[in-house]
Amino acid sequence: MPRIFTRDITIAQSDIDVQGHVNNLRYVAWMQDVAVAHSTAQGWGMDRYVAEGAGWVVRQHTITYKRPCFLGETITACTWISTFSPRQSARRYLFWRAADKAVLAEAETQWVFIDLKTGRPAKVPQTLRDAFEIVEDEGEVKRMLEG
Repeated sequence: MPRIFTRDITIAQSDIDVQGHVNNLRYVAWMQDVAVAHSTAQGWGMDRYVAEGAGWVVRQHTITYKRPCFLGETITACTWISTFSPRQSARRYLFWRAADKAVLAEAETQWVFIDLKTGRPAKVPQTLRDAFEIVEDEGEVKRMLEG
C-alpha cells in the first residue's frame, strides 16, 4: 500500500490550451484522478465509500504553477496525505516532468468527509484513517526526484 502514490501521464492534445501548454484546469482533474486512484489502492474505492454512506468533497484547492509542460511530454503526478483531523484531510500533490525531473506544479486539496445522505460533515472512521499513513515531510517526496 503506497504512502506516496504516483502515476505517469502522457500529455495529449486535449490537455493543451490556446497558449500551447497544458491547461491549468487539467491539473485540477489530475488531482482528483490521482486522489481517487490512491484511495482505491488503499482499499477505499468509490464502491466502498457508497457502501459506507460517506465520501469526500473539496473545500479548497491551492495550486502553484512552476513551469509549463507540452504536448507529448510524460509527467508524473504524485500525491500523499499530509494531515487528518476529525472531519477533514489535507492531500498534497507534486507534478514533475519525467525527462528532466523539473517540478511543474505543487498543490494541496482540503477534503471534508461527509455523510452522503445529509451532505453534512461526518467523522472520518478509524478504518479509513488507518488505511493512509501520514507523510509530514514534503522533503521525502522531493527526494523521489533525486532517485
